[in-house]
Amino acid sequence: MNAPRQIYLLDPKQLSPETIAVTFAKTSRSPESFREIAASLSDEQSAQFHEKWVVGYGHSSVAEHAVLHIAVENVSRLAVEVIESNRLASFTEKSTRYQTWDRDHYLVPPEFEHASVRELFESTVQQLFKTYEDALEPVRQLVASKCPRGAEENDSAYDRRIRSQYVDVCRFLLPAASLANLGVTINARALEHALQKMLSHPLEEVRAVGMEMKQAAQAEVPTLVKYAEPVAYLQHAQATLEKLAEKYRPRLGGRDWCRLVSYEPDGETRVLTAALYRYSGLSFEEAHESVVGMGAAGRKLLAEDLLGGMNEHDDPLRELEHITYTLDMVIDQGAFFELKRHRMMTQTPQTLGTRLGYAVPRLMVEAGMEKSYREAMETARQTYEALALVHPQAASYVVPNGYNRRVLLTMNLRSAYHFCELRSAPNAHFSARRAALRVAEQIQRVHPAVAGAMRLPKGETWQSIEKEHFAETAHLTS
Repeated sequence: MNAPRQIYLLDPKQLSPETIAVTFAKTSRSPESFREIAASLSDEQSAQFHEKWVVGYGHSSVAEHAVLHIAVENVSRLAVEVIESNRLASFTEKSTRYQTWDRDHYLVPPEFEHASVRELFESTVQQLFKTYEDALEPVRQLVASKCPRGAEENDSAYDRRIRSQYVDVCRFLLPAASLANLGVTINARALEHALQKMLSHPLEEVRAVGMEMKQAAQAEVPTLVKYAEPVAYLQHAQATLEKLAEKYRPRLGGRDWCRLVSYEPDGETRVLTAALYRYSGLSFEEAHESVVGMGAAGRKLLAEDLLGGMNEHDDPLRELEHITYTLDMVIDQGAFFELKRHRMMTQTPQTLGTRLGYAVPRLMVEAGMEKSYREAMETARQTYEALALVHPQAASYVVPNGYNRRVLLTMNLRSAYHFCELRSAPNAHFSARRAALRVAEQIQRVHPAVAGAMRLPKGETWQSIEKEHFAETAHLTS
């Protein structure tokens, strides 16, 4: 008689993360149930197992079963960016769209704490926060005039409805030094890698946060992250490449702010070949020959079969991952903070600075705040240049969300569907919507059959968003 199927949870209230990891690991060689394996283990035995198999023999995948939930509070948004650069984790952060920041809620970087530029740094950040606070009410009133209150809507419900619209605009002034809270869910293997990167980082705050996260994690997984240390390779690579980069000087010009710099010209055929391959007994060569032989009309029908049956909540099949795109983009830092959450793509951002100019939200101008806004942004630029002479990386703390930043993106088509559809939705930030629709346009231009099924808003383009929401974008690309 076959044993009955059983599906149950191992309770993290009763078992430590390291014990749960060992319980799952032992099933590969033990005929016992998971409950029986767990009952035979102590925390000490689990630690000995990990020391031998994970650390000693390199069976690191076992550590993926030990999952931690780490609360990180009052770290700069620059540090948040570093933490969230880790792909295999889940993050939820304090939102600049739905919460407002207090004037004193920022970090003085350790690099400037005892330097002659500290007063300059703090006075600039204070100016940015004051301008931010001063703009909130005028922009709110302007938004309210365009979005009338409903007949049955009370004050709190109405403010919740319009809050993201006026806070979305004012957040362009928030500097990277602004403090935020961050919830992190991550397995021990991914955490060890994250800690190694943080402990090797050039910013002192990031290294300190990495050490504190390690100490907090060791209370639950004393063995699995205890060997996380700075990585000489990462430090050497950064120092070497930064020195090499000093030989080159970018030229400011009029190039497009979003350019598709690399893609596979035969990408559509490749995706359709993979789809046919999956559901047939054909080799890749046979499937490819069959797809080519279909002609344009046949390939269009095959693409419709592959993508046409999706509803608004469906994800496209994984065959779309067989094609990739690389884009060179210049977007404001606020938009980058939305984009960085899409970690299934590969992102190579340049250091946050002021060289590429800043965006000016149209509502900031219409609310009568343009002069104050530009003055604050110009002060930030001058301060950044002064700080960069002391510490180039730490100078980024003073840069507001409105300044532009260059980032290189490589994504597969399935990831592009997710990014373009999610970030072009009506409730997304207008900077992110502009970027998502531009990416979609670039991809659909070269591969209309397999990218044309993206579920994008009707009647809206990146140009219409730019015209409606920006008085100036200042994309001085090089």
